Amino acid sequence: MLTAPIHLIRLARVGFVLAREGAFGLVDEAAIPAGLRLGVRFARLVERRGGDPGAGLAQAMTRLGPSYVKFGQFLATRPDIVGVRVASGLEALQDRMAPFPRAQAITMVEAALDKSVSTTFSEFGEPVAAASIAQVHKARLAEQGPGRLVAVKVLRPGIEPRFKRDLADMRFGARLIERVAPAMRRLRLAAVVETLARSVAIEMDLRLEAAALSEFAENTKDDPDFRVPSVDWEHTAKEVLTLEWIDGLPLSQIAEIEAAGHDRVALARIVIQSFLRQALGSGFFHADMHQGNLFVDARGRLVAVDFGIMGRLGEKERRFLAEILYGFITRDYRRVAEVHFEAGYVPHTHAIGDFAQALRAIGEPIQQRRADQISMAKLLSLLFEVTALFDMETRTELVMLQKTMVVVEGVGRMLDPKLDMWTTADPVVREWITRHLGPAGRLEQAVGALQGFVSAAGKLPDLVTRAERVLARLDPPELPGEFGATGMRIDEASIEAIGRAEARGSKLWWIALWVIAALLAIHFFL
Repeated sequence: MLTAPIHLIRLARVGFVLAREGAFGLVDEAAIPAGLRLGVRFARLVERRGGDPGAGLAQAMTRLGPSYVKFGQFLATRPDIVGVRVASGLEALQDRMAPFPRAQAITMVEAALDKSVSTTFSEFGEPVAAASIAQVHKARLAEQGPGRLVAVKVLRPGIEPRFKRDLADMRFGARLIERVAPAMRRLRLAAVVETLARSVAIEMDLRLEAAALSEFAENTKDDPDFRVPSVDWEHTAKEVLTLEWIDGLPLSQIAEIEAAGHDRVALARIVIQSFLRQALGSGFFHADMHQGNLFVDARGRLVAVDFGIMGRLGEKERRFLAEILYGFITRDYRRVAEVHFEAGYVPHTHAIGDFAQALRAIGEPIQQRRADQISMAKLLSLLFEVTALFDMETRTELVMLQKTMVVVEGVGRMLDPKLDMWTTADPVVREWITRHLGPAGRLEQAVGALQGFVSAAGKLPDLVTRAERVLARLDPPELPGEFGATGMRIDEASIEAIGRAEARGSKLWWIALWVIAALLAIHFFL
């Protein structure tokens, strides 16, 4: 708690920047606890007049620096936490930062690879793209002959200490909100910050991104319409990632794609089906598939780049996704409801029939629309809204999947405005259902269960031995009945110490609240 004042001062600056840019104008006061509404109204007194709250939120995050740009992008994938309006405002946040000098990049590369850039690369150009964590240079390897073109991704100097500091502030802020506003605990803000911290830790070790790319390439190697760049492991380290250079047209350049003779309708189909194969097949999917990260090469194949943000679904989540999509396609709402209960997502205190009725309210309006008017991403969004009414806990991996599907669907409809999502998705979903839930799939599940049983049986003697040791420690022979008869004993001094610690903790939290109020007042009157 000694660092609490430092966290509060830095968070007060964050709050002031957000308030000044009008970001609090996006907050739905009806959706937050009464105790926080006064704070929102107070913050709005200092905002610039006449601005767009959505643009102001993106501007505020940019002003606050790389950590908050990344945090904003992460929150854009969590409308269940920040609300649809805030998430929409954050979607405009572009991870584009001013590049750092080429000379600094060269210094970073030489230190990471422990060799001179001039001996590694025959060419090393200026940055071609710069984001919050790293930037990319086009280079040519120093090999015999012309040398291969590569993309060299270099970590920003000093970025790790900056993120560490800002994440510590975010952790403190999340705990503070959960402490003073118990109603906000359902959003699991502290868990959200920890998820961001893990994601950032992975992004800041470029070897892990290389490993993700390698795994992803292995999973998609049999897809004739999709590919990823290869990793140059020899010239990759924690701070440097070297990849095959991709020559292709970004999917945002529609006119150029048409001029090159590529089939836009076919490309839209490839975008949707390749994503679904990733999510349903291996469960490991590219979670940042916007048009800037997708290219079409000379052979008409879809090429993905930038693997800093990846999503992963377990077997249960993949079955859940496939069955709910198939259930809505076939209008089997009872089965969709059953899948939720079987996965343990909806408590059994609710009735399956009531839940199926709520799902019908989502699915039936779809049947009245043209296929090109139906949004699969919107369907999943509505589904999560309904499941919240039935006490379904937020599943981070499913929310990331839904948000990625929003982006992928947007790219597909940009290429083909009349895209029929359901007809496009049907063969992929139906193939998965047939393969995993048909006779062959059931047999595989039975074999897997039998193997698990045999493995557990082999560990049984060891488990019995360990259990005997634990019981012996809890109820030693020299003190028969000491634990079983009287339970674990805590003396009065221990109880008093626990009480004093709790009292100190509560007092410090109240001090923290008054410091926040004072800092906001100072900002307001200045």
